[in-house]
Amino acid sequence: MNSIISLKNVSKRFGNKQALDHVNLEIPSGIVFALLGENGAGKTTMIRILTGTLKPDSGHAEVLGMHCLKESEDIRKKTGYVSDAPAMYDWMTAEEIGWFTSAFYDDLFPGRYVEALGAFDISPGVKIKHMSKGQRAKVALALATSHDPSLLILDEPTSGLDPMVRRQFLESMVDRAALGHTVLLSSHQISEVERVADWIGILHEGELKLVKPLQALRDSTQVITATLDHSDATVVLPRGDVLTESKNGRQLRWIVTDLADDWRQDYDENAGVVRVDQATPTLEEIFVAVCDPHASRPKSQPPEAKPSGEVAYS
Repeated sequence: MNSIISLKNVSKRFGNKQALDHVNLEIPSGIVFALLGENGAGKTTMIRILTGTLKPDSGHAEVLGMHCLKESEDIRKKTGYVSDAPAMYDWMTAEEIGWFTSAFYDDLFPGRYVEALGAFDISPGVKIKHMSKGQRAKVALALATSHDPSLLILDEPTSGLDPMVRRQFLESMVDRAALGHTVLLSSHQISEVERVADWIGILHEGELKLVKPLQALRDSTQVITATLDHSDATVVLPRGDVLTESKNGRQLRWIVTDLADDWRQDYDENAGVVRVDQATPTLEEIFVAVCDPHASRPKSQPPEAKPSGEVAYS
């Protein structure tokens, strides 16, 4: 796999806080990769390491085949970055900040930047300080993409934006991936991410819990609901990796990955089950199942009995 981003055993600690814990990650080219996690999960720490502004305590990080610390300047020339609160010179107009930024890039930057402003309906003569948060975000995105970077990194870019601006942002991410570029989108807005992401990574308390193509994740994860013949009935767990179990009256609900093909035969009329249903969970349900510290996590079959999966949950 031709990796645009490569992290090998990367760890970072701040005092008593383990921000990243032996993270391994390979992100291929030409996709929208969504990095999901709660606030404080370690997403921004990872991005700071990738952009060369933070040194990991251990491990190795590369972007575009270059060492994140030793070649950080070269990496920044070939990547774009937008944060949730872009820092720009408020006294400049949109046109002036584009002119200022163009000094760092090639001769094609100014033309692309003007086109991007037009696509976002931003007037070149308006000062940054007179713009709404959504307009400022559009200017930041135009600045980050007008040198046509191979990799675009977005750290909570739609936070606080209105629905129309968020939609425009997300659609532009899909367009870039369609042209062969790579987008790393860090967010906790799961429903938005689900519409645009090709791959999903879930980061929880510094640990990378899951990395998988979104469609493969959907195909391999199921919600199983069993209606018991009485509330005290005891039934076997579905054969697979049971992430969570919940009970409501006579209903048991499991979220399971790598479910056995013939799992239904365990729930015949002698199993104490009146009815059993199968459904595909939303990305939010999977996220909660992986990360919720209060979720009930029953022990599944021993490892040797489980089918081998592309990515393991931990």
